[in-house]
Amino acid sequence: MQSTKVEKVIFIDRDGVINEDPIGDYVKRWQDFRFIPGVVEALQNLSRAGFQIVIISNQAGIGDGEYTEEALNEITSQMLSEFKKNGISIRGIYYCLHGKTANCECRKPKTGLFRQAACDIRFEASETYFIGDKLSDVQAGRNFGFRNLFVLTGHGSTDQMKLSKEDAPEKILPSLKEAVDYILESNDRE
Repeated sequence: MQSTKVEKVIFIDRDGVINEDPIGDYVKRWQDFRFIPGVVEALQNLSRAGFQIVIISNQAGIGDGEYTEEALNEITSQMLSEFKKNGISIRGIYYCLHGKTANCECRKPKTGLFRQAACDIRFEASETYFIGDKLSDVQAGRNFGFRNLFVLTGHGSTDQMKLSKEDAPEKILPSLKEAVDYILESNDRE
């Protein structure tokens, strides 16, 4: 049952923001998963500040037959285990499992994954951040009414050049660590 209380929620893309993104390939097994430096500490800081963390990620490799849903589940389980060991609680994870050419409603820049999350968690979109490293992340966040932060890890350094004035995020930052610092400083001022 959905709570009536509005929660402090942060939405975060996975590949290229939380973990290293093997550009041109996929993280297909846990052995290939590497946290980007500073991520664990940043998520600990968000958790301590009372934010609910939600991961939103396109995983087209499943729909395109590059790896299996079972492999994704194993990666997710191991990632959550590492977070738990470090005192980090993840409120939810929402994946689009369709291929790159599928015209589904859940593949970013469409907002289906956010709508799914909104069925489970009460939040005010205009007060909620979405942190991503791709143009499609910024577009999805804008389409849903989020405050967007763009990081230069993963695809960020190349996708930054694709951002138009219409797609401009609230802030461009080096990594998730600096994005979380920005959120926490902004939260303190409000």
